[in-house]
Amino acid sequence: MALSSEEIERYKRHLVLHDVGGAGQQALKAARVLVVGAGGLGSPVILYLAAAGVGTIGVVDDDIVSLSNLQRQVLHTTSRVSEPKVESARQTVQEINPHVEIIPHNTRLTAANAIELISQYDIVADGSDNFATRYLVNDACYLARKPLVFAALGPFDGYLSTFKGHETGEDGRPMPTYRCVFPEAPPDGTVANCAEVGILGAVAGVLGTLQAMEVLKEIIGIGESLAGTLLIYDARETRFQSVKLAWDPKNPLNGEVPTLTDLSSHIVNG
Repeated sequence: MALSSEEIERYKRHLVLHDVGGAGQQALKAARVLVVGAGGLGSPVILYLAAAGVGTIGVVDDDIVSLSNLQRQVLHTTSRVSEPKVESARQTVQEINPHVEIIPHNTRLTAANAIELISQYDIVADGSDNFATRYLVNDACYLARKPLVFAALGPFDGYLSTFKGHETGEDGRPMPTYRCVFPEAPPDGTVANCAEVGILGAVAGVLGTLQAMEVLKEIIGIGESLAGTLLIYDARETRFQSVKLAWDPKNPLNGEVPTLTDLSSHIVNG
């Protein structure tokens, strides 16, 4: 996919990078990325993917911008309070990079639409803020055979990984999925959300930027993938910890005896 003269000027700092160059920039231009959630994580993900020249960015979110979002959701502005987040995302991306197509999906991701939406894209970045959506995105990505870059936030911490459960590792075993790390969602009421316990806004910026970096690496094919590794960030101590992940043979999705072969188990939640 050829670059215009304006794009060559825009991306010149990428083009001189040995690991990116013209081929890498063309791969970014041809890529289609779906971002689930245009909030604290989705904001930096969308901003950096757009700035990098990812050709098509889909954004799925059914929420509107509220004043309390703006402390961490840097994609949005005060003047857009009460507007749909996907429309605010579209306006921001147009200002950042008019060469990028933003596709707003002003809807909630459900069992009924997840496979159809995800199948339209090459890779998914999950910035959702609840366990039901995380399991849904994970299962839909596996069934659609799409790589998933996942991130989650706490008040002063965060987690990041890439899941490619539809692929096999060097040992010939399936790669782990989100369900290998978190087999079941915690009971309702045991994990508070950011509305209840708060979050330092810059934590979302750190994790979202790292999430965007992993998406770019997967598209260009550079560096070491986070597949099979969970990265843990502690903002208070400015510390990162990497934990190796293993495939769980009892995983109901891609284990030895799979029991999740469609999204019907999510219908009650979606």
